[in-house]
Amino acid sequence: MPGENLTRAEAQERAAIVTTESYEVALDLTRGPERFRADTTVRFSAAEGAGTFIDLIAAEVLSVELNGAPLDPAEVFADSRIQLPSLAAENTLRIVSDQLYTNTGEGLHRFVDPVDGEVYLYSQFEVPDSRRMFPVFEQPDLKATFRFTVTAPARWQVVSNQPTPAPEPVDGASVQLVEGRDPEPVATWAFEPTPVMSSYITALIAGPYRVMRSELTSRDGRTIPLGVFCRESLGQYLDADYIFDKTREGFAFFEEQFDYPYPFDKYDQLFVPEYNMGAMENVGAITFTEAYVFRSQVTDAMRERRVVTILHELAHMWFGDLVTMRWWNDLWLNESFAEYMSTLGVAEATEWTECWTTFVASEKSWAYRQDQLPSTHPIVAPIRDLEDVLVNFDGITYAKGASVLKQLVAWVGREPFMRGVHDYFVKHHHGNTELPDLLAELEARSGRDLGEWSEKWLETAGVNTLRPVFELDEAGAYASFAIEQTAVDDHPTLRPHRIAVGLYSLTDGALRRVKRIELDVDGPRTEVAELVGESQPDLLLLNDDDLTYAKIRLDERSLETAIAHLGETPDSLARALLWGTLWDAARDAELPASRFVDVVLAHVGRENASTTLRTLLNQLLLAASSYVAPERREATLERVADALWRLAVDAEPGTDNQFQFVKAFGQLASTDAHLDTVQTLFDGRAPLDGLDIDTDLGWELLIALAAGGRASAEQIEARLAEDRTASGNQSAAHARAALPTAEGKAAAWASVFDAADKPNAIVRATGLGFTRAHDLALLEPYVERFFGAIAGVWESRSYAIAEELIEGFYPAPLAGSASGDALAEATRGWLDANPDAPAALRRMVSEHLAGVERALAAQRVDGEK
Repeated sequence: MPGENLTRAEAQERAAIVTTESYEVALDLTRGPERFRADTTVRFSAAEGAGTFIDLIAAEVLSVELNGAPLDPAEVFADSRIQLPSLAAENTLRIVSDQLYTNTGEGLHRFVDPVDGEVYLYSQFEVPDSRRMFPVFEQPDLKATFRFTVTAPARWQVVSNQPTPAPEPVDGASVQLVEGRDPEPVATWAFEPTPVMSSYITALIAGPYRVMRSELTSRDGRTIPLGVFCRESLGQYLDADYIFDKTREGFAFFEEQFDYPYPFDKYDQLFVPEYNMGAMENVGAITFTEAYVFRSQVTDAMRERRVVTILHELAHMWFGDLVTMRWWNDLWLNESFAEYMSTLGVAEATEWTECWTTFVASEKSWAYRQDQLPSTHPIVAPIRDLEDVLVNFDGITYAKGASVLKQLVAWVGREPFMRGVHDYFVKHHHGNTELPDLLAELEARSGRDLGEWSEKWLETAGVNTLRPVFELDEAGAYASFAIEQTAVDDHPTLRPHRIAVGLYSLTDGALRRVKRIELDVDGPRTEVAELVGESQPDLLLLNDDDLTYAKIRLDERSLETAIAHLGETPDSLARALLWGTLWDAARDAELPASRFVDVVLAHVGRENASTTLRTLLNQLLLAASSYVAPERREATLERVADALWRLAVDAEPGTDNQFQFVKAFGQLASTDAHLDTVQTLFDGRAPLDGLDIDTDLGWELLIALAAGGRASAEQIEARLAEDRTASGNQSAAHARAALPTAEGKAAAWASVFDAADKPNAIVRATGLGFTRAHDLALLEPYVERFFGAIAGVWESRSYAIAEELIEGFYPAPLAGSASGDALAEATRGWLDANPDAPAALRRMVSEHLAGVERALAAQRVDGEK
């Protein structure tokens, strides 16, 4: 039985039979807290006499009528499909179904605001979840128009892909949605049909959202209405004017670069609760995590990330929405392009001009990590079915793909690249494409044959490593110089690279670039004649300016210079590259983790790029907790926490650095002295100058106290009583799960494994607290329990919840303890015993194993230090 899966072969077979024309979907959202009604009419042509199926996940199918003839729902509806036999050349299909609201962030998610009892709905359909709201041919190449009619409380905002029409009152109808309030009038919104589009980017957002409105003038002279929405209880924190400003900057930038005006009628941006990701590119109705509505202080990294996300989703209006991949193996055509273009746009069109530094520190480190897992795959990935694609929203599809596009732009030139992209939009607008469609336009504009480039960069997996190889003459100049390229045995492809090489010297106490050359590197060894006769600098940096995607290694002198003077490098991009090089060496067990910790503590106080700092602190915590030898783990963690507190005290008051150091210190605080410090901060008895212990930071400090055994369940509940919000509920779940007792861990586990009623955000927060343990013995009993539970979780829960449980509750911290080998053995044992488990589930477990094995290898090297 197919269950909820769909294979590529089935999709190809159905596309050969069916051509979709239109959907008319009438939704009644007034039928209660669990179900809504969908009355759907689909018009499509087909190969006469053929049979196929339409996708639907429903509580109940009330009626099916094909070309005027009724079909028995009990006979044609099973799993997630309605069978459609004996099709005509032209078909009209009407299905009436009762659908279920979800609390998993999939389909039509329903949220009740704990502040005021108001109900908020939003859809999330990528990859296969529009079928949770209405019957649909759920594959991206069966495009159609969609006309939504929505019945809901009259005072709600109702938003879809087309401009919202005036509501029409429903005479005599009322509904009570908020307990204790009188029933309220009902209205109907009849939207105009959408342009031709894929089903996964349709949208419905409904509820008493607060809205701010504006507009802009598109490149072709049209007025584009803009809207920014959030829950009413968050309205006071919504900085809509700033969001409008960034949106206008993005519009102007993309319309100029693509020479193609915005292709839709309006642009709404909606910040919604309990969201599973950063955002989603629904046509004209982009949904974002409401973590981007800042009710408390956040890092500059988070502020910049919000701008990158705004432009990422805007870029999707062209890449993905106007032109859509035919099947999910070309998902990168959406995500890699949006990631590259958003970074380019943020760097060139907004105040966040050092966004390429952010890209190196965050996105590329993610890509390198993902590309070295056993689950790595080509950018153009083999996608056999929906389960394959669900786990493919990863560092390859997003970050490596964007990195390779940056390399492609360096390879063919930016102007030919953008002209080719323009031609691609003109030729394929409102259609579906595959990789050769794009390459054809880029080849035509650049004059380069991209067949070999595509084969090596897009159709093979793995990351190359570039190293300098040289000899010096007696005067200390290069007598010879070459760049060596290597690849791992499992992914042996060597690739062509366009790179820059930077020569840096210590001048007036700063490490500055004194020379730069740019060249093509290909094959195992590339001679660099330009450097012969050049005096060896204090530091030589391959891939300076980050043109290509490759790990780099430093020669011995450069490594010592970096270790001693990294913080004295004024260029943020060069610093990020050097930090990344040291981290790669530590992860690869070439640089002892204890030495990496020492370097970070020596220089991190001078790091002023917020995302680089955030990444570094996360790497520092991982190295100290999992990569140092187990016998020195406790002392290292204590030393790091001491250093982070000193850095916080010494930081300039009110700065991003001070804020980040305090947050990182709280994560590690475990000794009596550390916890005393956290307590004084939480109580406000010894505040740091310029540090505001606001609502969210207060929760972080309380979670630290809970994990350290200094806060009780009663204190957590008392804090929650003061912050009875969605964020407060999530923080309380995090804190309860962090309580350092066997009873606390058991209660956290049972709350999400034994009960299936928790929403996605609570499951996620509980996992964060569960794995937060200073005494790792608390997690040891859960190795066996984890592997005993995951097959059932995969079978019984939705993908989003299964992923939260399998990713969030794996006892990964044990890798840093004496139990690391036992954890690795248990993980291997499950993989060996379950060769036929679903591929997506095996992938998650194999990635966990790779993380443990990497930690153990690093520990062995660190133990030899």
